[in-house]
Amino acid sequence: MSKKALLFINIYKIGAQVLANEINEELTRQGFLTDTLSLESEGGKVEDSTLDRYDLAFSLGGDGTVLFAARALARFDTPIFPIHLGTLGFIASVLPEQWADTFKQWQAGKVGLSRRLMLEVRVERADKVVALGTCLNDIVISASGIAKLIRLKVEVSASLGLGEYRSDGLIVATPTGSTAYSMSAGGPILDPEMDALIINPICPFSLSSRPLVVPADETIVIRVEPHQRSGVLLTFDGQVTQSLEPNDRIYVKQARYRATFIASDRSVFYEALRAKLSWSASAGGASKTDDGGGHA
Repeated sequence: MSKKALLFINIYKIGAQVLANEINEELTRQGFLTDTLSLESEGGKVEDSTLDRYDLAFSLGGDGTVLFAARALARFDTPIFPIHLGTLGFIASVLPEQWADTFKQWQAGKVGLSRRLMLEVRVERADKVVALGTCLNDIVISASGIAKLIRLKVEVSASLGLGEYRSDGLIVATPTGSTAYSMSAGGPILDPEMDALIINPICPFSLSSRPLVVPADETIVIRVEPHQRSGVLLTFDGQVTQSLEPNDRIYVKQARYRATFIASDRSVFYEALRAKLSWSASAGGASKTDDGGGHA
């Protein structure tokens, strides 16, 4: 039986379609059946899609395209080959001119895989499930209106109460997502292959509210408190949104499956850190290179 491959293409990236044609030709030569999914935007509820099981996927774009691909294929455990078109990404690491050589090395068993923790999110309203989703980077709960301050009650494993957060919002991030919005909001950077979750309030009313790292086997329960001055919004990976109402409960835990990436191991992550955060490769001072970033 022929192997199947899927190409996720960000059509707004220069050279994406040309590169997709090149990859498609090589895969066809090797006997793959290929499909393509052109992304006019990197949002959308891909959990509702009818994607089939694939042996391999390529992501042609930035880290945002990788996030889309990871959500779409999470339940299939499909390895994703992330090619970055644009600025250096924390996940999308393979240069367009390097893809063929890197692909051959992977096929020869000379390039490893990186397996990343994902989040599984369930929203309950009046004891009914109103939303289900997965994400690779983070979920963010924030105000949808002009009034920014919202009230959220947070518990860990339904027994360890953290109390009420009064803040502009709350981030629950994976280690992969620790370098995205959470980092911009003052959260810690975690090694991408760790098993841990970050709970990070956004601009909290109290200066004593600080980011917290908890074990990945915990379930984080967040309740939207009544009497909000603004609507409340839940966002997955900065791409998919869900409106929330007072007394909604959001359950966040590690997903049953993980995202698998080709040629995007820990060494790639630390190289991206040095470049984006202007860290020197030596113990000396920082050099002036590229600046940091949140969601790619």
